[in-house]
Amino acid sequence: MDAKTVFHSGSHIAPLGLIVPEGARELGEKINNHLVSWAKNGPEEKETFIIESECPRFSSGDGKGIIKETVRGKDLYFVVDIGNYSCQYTLFDRKNSMSPDDHFMDLKRLIQATSGKAHRISVIMPLLYGGRQHRRSYRESLDCAVALQELQAMGVSNIITFDAHDARVQNAAPLMGFDNVMPTYQVLKALLHDFPDMLFDRSHFMVVSPDEGAMNRNMYYASVLGVDLGMFYKRRDYSRIVNGRNPIVAHEYLGDSVEGKDIFIADDIISSGESMLDIAYELKKRKANRIFAYSTYAIFTNGLKAFDKAFEEGVISGVLGSNLTYRTPALRSRPWFHEVDCSKYIAYFIAALNYDLSVSAIIDPSAKVHQLLKDHGFCPPDVK
Repeated sequence: MDAKTVFHSGSHIAPLGLIVPEGARELGEKINNHLVSWAKNGPEEKETFIIESECPRFSSGDGKGIIKETVRGKDLYFVVDIGNYSCQYTLFDRKNSMSPDDHFMDLKRLIQATSGKAHRISVIMPLLYGGRQHRRSYRESLDCAVALQELQAMGVSNIITFDAHDARVQNAAPLMGFDNVMPTYQVLKALLHDFPDMLFDRSHFMVVSPDEGAMNRNMYYASVLGVDLGMFYKRRDYSRIVNGRNPIVAHEYLGDSVEGKDIFIADDIISSGESMLDIAYELKKRKANRIFAYSTYAIFTNGLKAFDKAFEEGVISGVLGSNLTYRTPALRSRPWFHEVDCSKYIAYFIAALNYDLSVSAIIDPSAKVHQLLKDHGFCPPDVK
């Protein structure tokens, strides 16, 4: 059943509403546009599903959440980008960029502002708050686990996140729905659209995991494409700690030859980008052809110059990143950056939940990936 048919069936569990804080405004409006299009000329037709809200600040820095219309009996979906540091607030006449902590606090303020009147509350938080602090070493906090417990205690029924750093953190709140979504279909669609000469076969293409932690996501790409899989592992110096972690001494490669092949590397986040570039240079030493890196969250905390240089030298042919978190105008203007739009995917998810339908086909998009491959003249591995 397609999304438009779902909206015209008239059997939702409650009227749909979106609450989109400032940080996720661009993504939220795209999601809303899909939902409005599907609902047009049906019983749920609306000009917008977005319920206006804001989180103003007092000059002292204290804030509050305000929802500007009734939410009584609604099925609410909060769309949040905790990584949007372009948002600012004034504190004692100084402009401050919003941190993940600020965005998460605003989310809790807005949930409080519903005053318990909503039928159900779901949170769409693609970049999971505290996701990189998912486990404890010695005397450390467990930020993500505690955040999930807080949301569960506030009455949140579902969390929808994308490519979580470690999805096992959901065990901290076992009574709350937790869906970890992988945008595999959207990534491959963007890759084939922007690089139509791509050949997905064992002779011309290979998937390489940047480390052992990314093996599962890269194994999935290799499996649905029917190509070989290689892996790098990080050799660390465990006698020293630099910037809170043991420094990487070298990236060691395990796998078949990459010579003459296009290489695809997938990871959840490009932070500084140093590891991704180290791996790209290592693959070029092994005579790889083109190298394409994908990261769900391409945040580039150390800037873009190193990737500009790698692109000019022919080391990196393209970097794909989703629109699930903030991308700077500078990044979006780069010739090597290719954006993966996930807004329609999220809209499908919202439609399925609002009509109490199974989301298994949305979470596992194998059938859509196989159809995509057939449409581009490739034979999916399970039908060879």
